[in-house]
Amino acid sequence: MIIVRVMGGLGNQLQQYALFRKLEMLGREAGLDLSWFDKNIQENMQAPRELELNRLEGLSVKTVSPGEVRALLGRRYEDRESAFEKVRRKISPSLARVFEETDMYHPEVLRWQNKYLVGYWACEAYYADILEKLREEIRFPESADARNRETAAQMEGVESVSIHIRRGDYLDAANIEMFGNICTEAYYDRAVSYVKERYPKAVFYLFSDDSAYVRERYQGPEYRIVDWNKDENSCYDMMLMSRCKHNICANSTFSFWGARLNGHEGKIMIRPSIHKNTQVCVPERMKQLWAGWTLISPEGVCI
Repeated sequence: MIIVRVMGGLGNQLQQYALFRKLEMLGREAGLDLSWFDKNIQENMQAPRELELNRLEGLSVKTVSPGEVRALLGRRYEDRESAFEKVRRKISPSLARVFEETDMYHPEVLRWQNKYLVGYWACEAYYADILEKLREEIRFPESADARNRETAAQMEGVESVSIHIRRGDYLDAANIEMFGNICTEAYYDRAVSYVKERYPKAVFYLFSDDSAYVRERYQGPEYRIVDWNKDENSCYDMMLMSRCKHNICANSTFSFWGARLNGHEGKIMIRPSIHKNTQVCVPERMKQLWAGWTLISPEGVCI
């Protein structure tokens, strides 16, 4: 059996779900391990999260029990692995029971039969060929907030473009070294101009955890701010992003999925050329692994 560990926020959870569904469609026996969300594990985390997959409709979820994890690993994943297993995983990852993501793309995970997979699987190459199927499966429940229904209807009537600006936690000391200064103002300025060059009448819908910043910086009739979906309703921001005709993403899997779930033909999808500051952008590889996306550097250069 292939077991995919589910962890992180909604965007990451959807990526793990997408990899699981890809494995199933390849004929693998696969399941999702949700133990990361156990209270005893969450209370020791710096940034605890809630399981959000269960808020969506239409998902084909198969979860595994603690017993099935033990049958594969001989232990819980959280328990310390043996010295032998640790050495084997480093020397020969294909023979180890646990595989932990270390690169943007590991095509070998699609060939294995018995493995416990730990990672975020953000690279679209894993499941690009099943995205149409995933759009059918991943459905948001109807929102009780009339503003979401009204905004979604408006988006259909204009050349709508979502812009996701994530500041909040990305400006924290713990995160800025890894995620900061990637989606710069130069990045967003170039992304907006890229869309305007092709659609002069574009209307931009702004989604951000810093409403004061976007209200000050983006003024004009072509900009509209969506700032009412909070906490357990934050998934409706992703829903509205997906209803736009084009998408400008942050270095955030949340807005990546807003773009992936966008089913409009001819859509423009823009993302930063790197996701983390530890990455080095190799243009040829990025264009291959993120086919169909427009890549813009932190300096505002199209790659």
